[in-house]
Amino acid sequence: MPALAVQVHVVAQPAVPNAEEVVGMNLPARKADLAIPATGPGSVSILNALPDLRKRSANELMLVKEIVLVALSALRVNKMRSFLTMLGIVIGVAAVIAMVAIGKGAQKSISDRIAGLGTTLLTVRPGAARGFGVATDENAKLTVKDAEALVKRGKNFAAIGPEMGKRLMFQFGNTNAMTQITGAMPNYPEIRKFTLAAGRMFNDAEEAGMRRVAVVGSAVIDNLGLQTPEALLGENVRIGGLQFQVIGVFESKGQTGGFRDNPDDFVLIPLSTAQFRVMGSDRLSNIGVLAISEDKIPQAQADIQSILRREHRLPTEKKDDFDIRNQAEFLTTFAETTKTFTFLLAGIAAVSLLVGGIGIMNIMLVSVTERTREIGVRKALGATRRAILLQFLIEAIVLCLLGGLVGVFLGGGSAALLNKLGDFNTTVDMSAVVLAFVFSATVGVLFGVWPARRAAALDPIAALRYE
Repeated sequence: MPALAVQVHVVAQPAVPNAEEVVGMNLPARKADLAIPATGPGSVSILNALPDLRKRSANELMLVKEIVLVALSALRVNKMRSFLTMLGIVIGVAAVIAMVAIGKGAQKSISDRIAGLGTTLLTVRPGAARGFGVATDENAKLTVKDAEALVKRGKNFAAIGPEMGKRLMFQFGNTNAMTQITGAMPNYPEIRKFTLAAGRMFNDAEEAGMRRVAVVGSAVIDNLGLQTPEALLGENVRIGGLQFQVIGVFESKGQTGGFRDNPDDFVLIPLSTAQFRVMGSDRLSNIGVLAISEDKIPQAQADIQSILRREHRLPTEKKDDFDIRNQAEFLTTFAETTKTFTFLLAGIAAVSLLVGGIGIMNIMLVSVTERTREIGVRKALGATRRAILLQFLIEAIVLCLLGGLVGVFLGGGSAALLNKLGDFNTTVDMSAVVLAFVFSATVGVLFGVWPARRAAALDPIAALRYE
């Protein structure tokens, strides 16, 4: 025994300085570090617990996997019911994506068209005439003399283009249709940013001489069933019963998303011809004014206001009887309008998602009732409330996710089909796709909780006795 005591003393003696070296040069060793060796009972218990933790995690993973497989097998057994259940989600997600695509496409189309007109274009339109503070049916006039006054006295204008328009019968051969007829000056392509696809533009001499010549938009060629613009060049057509010669065809500017008239569906004739031979009036629909530069737009607007107020003999206290709009204002107005319209369409479509969620909840409640004995057997064999809850919740989520996935493809396909066959400019927004998909999953969780909780709360004995 003395020899054994000496041996223990010799082994334990060097352990103290080793612990002090681990702690540090200047800091004293803590008592807990010196008192509990590395191979103490605390370390042994932690090391022994690690395999138990790993085993428990593996069991939990296997349990979740088994629950998922059971939920999927339950859905496969009732394929038709599962399809009809998720049909509401499919329609809801597809409707949201398609409606947002239409709204976004319209917004982009209008923005591109306004931007294509140039940022220095100002459009002057006649305002509503007012009597006793109330707008009357008859509009205030903009006349050719107003345009001439702008040409003479304007200082910040690069070009001025008066226009008058009216829908008249356009006839070529045996084909006729109501078409927008626009009377304008030879500088119309410069102001409205049109280019010629074939032929030429009428000149100042033809405008001054009231010649019956016409330049048509590209949509007119399509409406007549002609293959090329050159097919109409030099041909005689009738506008409002008068014969005109087609001397040019404009390039296409494209549709505006199906919400407005086609900008390419018009016929352009000299302003003097329209005034004296076709329409018999000097009233203008608008006056296009190009400012010298973007910096000069405020000065150009002030010049227009000053000149037209003098021409219309408006006293100081009276408001303008005309409107001046620039492209930035047009762009802002249309962007706000289409944004509101897009939210409205998406909101209406989102209601169908809620309806689909309620349908899922109803079907899942019916499923719980039908599978009461199955739930009782599973509980009798040791299934926990958590396992039953997860099974039915996973079924609801899987239905919504599958419905959302199908809805994404259906909505994207519908948008592409509208773009190709329906003359709508559609733009599929990825944020709308993600939002609709996440929303469908959320619907599955929200409307699947109640049936899942009801299934989990069933008493196993009562469930086994259920007929």
